[in-house]
Amino acid sequence: MQEPCTLSCQTKQYLTRFYEILDGMICGMTGAELTGSISHNFIVQMIPHHRAAIEMSENALPHIGDCPLRRIASNIITAQTKSIADMESVLPCCAALCSPAQDLALYQRRMDLIYQTMFDRMGSAPETDRIGISFMREMIPHHEGAVRMAENALKYGVCPELVPILCAIITSQKRGVREMQALLARCGC
Repeated sequence: MQEPCTLSCQTKQYLTRFYEILDGMICGMTGAELTGSISHNFIVQMIPHHRAAIEMSENALPHIGDCPLRRIASNIITAQTKSIADMESVLPCCAALCSPAQDLALYQRRMDLIYQTMFDRMGSAPETDRIGISFMREMIPHHEGAVRMAENALKYGVCPELVPILCAIITSQKRGVREMQALLARCGC
């Protein structure tokens, strides 16, 4: 009979912090104060999402050697910090744009489904002592969720200042997913 593989103390520490970040993100996204503006609602729910990506990357960096994944994690911190600042700068004008009730209901219904899928996939990523592998398996559904959220917002009338931010999210997150999938394939995962 094969003995079950136990996780190292370092991995347990990493995973404990990851689950704290995930729980904080879920709380921030689902507890955001929503209004009658899709633009406002997207921003106030995406900011905790981006903050979680920054914290997840900071949590992983001490465990990642000098490799392409270290660059990816560092780029996540830089890009998502800039995206948060961009969203905060347009929030006042975007919040003033009210959305039709039907659009708002359809938008939020789809967002709720996207969130649940993302939360489930992130929370059920396989746990391994290879922290870099775990990080990518957690971050890929996180990025995919951001892409779906931004694409969903673009289906409705959002403020013009938000459109380039949404497009940048889609472009950068898709690129990040491709890079991490390629790294996982090279690792045989």
